[in-house]
Amino acid sequence: MSTQELKTKDVDAGFLQKKAKQLRREIIEMLYKSQSGHPGGSLSEIDILIALYYTGRLKIDPKNPKNPDRDRFILSKGHACPALYAVLADLGFFPKKELDNFRKLGALLQGHAVTSVPGIEFSVGSLGQGLSFANGVALAKRLDKKDYKIFVLMGDGETQEGQVWEAAASSVTHNLDVIAIVDRNQIQNDDFVTKTKQMNPYAEKWKAFGWKTMECDGHDFNSLNKALDWAMSEKGPRLIVANTMKGKGVSFMELNPHFHGVAPTKEEYEKALMELHD
Repeated sequence: MSTQELKTKDVDAGFLQKKAKQLRREIIEMLYKSQSGHPGGSLSEIDILIALYYTGRLKIDPKNPKNPDRDRFILSKGHACPALYAVLADLGFFPKKELDNFRKLGALLQGHAVTSVPGIEFSVGSLGQGLSFANGVALAKRLDKKDYKIFVLMGDGETQEGQVWEAAASSVTHNLDVIAIVDRNQIQNDDFVTKTKQMNPYAEKWKAFGWKTMECDGHDFNSLNKALDWAMSEKGPRLIVANTMKGKGVSFMELNPHFHGVAPTKEEYEKALMELHD
């Protein structure tokens, strides 16, 4: 599927919703087959990825993934790579059969995103590094006099880390052209974010650092599209706070800390697929 084909569907909410259900099924199947991985954060971010990748907003080409003029999408919350893998496979960056080998030794698709996978821009280990990397890409863009867009997706849990706020200050100091998105799914690891650190008022903290900010419903395509259109019309550091629900789309996974990094059992797998059936 080419980005030109996707541009014809950029206002078709029905297409986006159908795609979201399809990719949620593929995430569940991937994790069940591997019996390993992170369902919660993958399900919470998938609508954000669809709003970026299936609307023509990202200038990318599966046949030329290293095009120097391509737009960059940086996944900072790299353990949620099943969602991004599902998107990239669906767009033709690599064969879909690779999804069946997720997290297997020697396979293409490992448990955290790595740049050996076509379409992946950043190898992710410890969290909290994505915005720093995005800043570096933005500086390179300026030096090279390029005009591509830079998006970085973070989790709300990882934004408790000091490195994120150092990077946030640097983005403003150097007026870097970065679009940050926070998948604010309310849970980190095995508990709720608010029980680890109180980050409210959240958007106001970013504003105090000098960022332009906008909040949206991260599971509503009209709200997501409005926020992304706003971000793409602005310059400098800007942030979208996408309010989401960890495990979205599968009833027993929604806002359930158990499914941060636990693959579904056979019974849970079958129930999830029933709920995600067309």
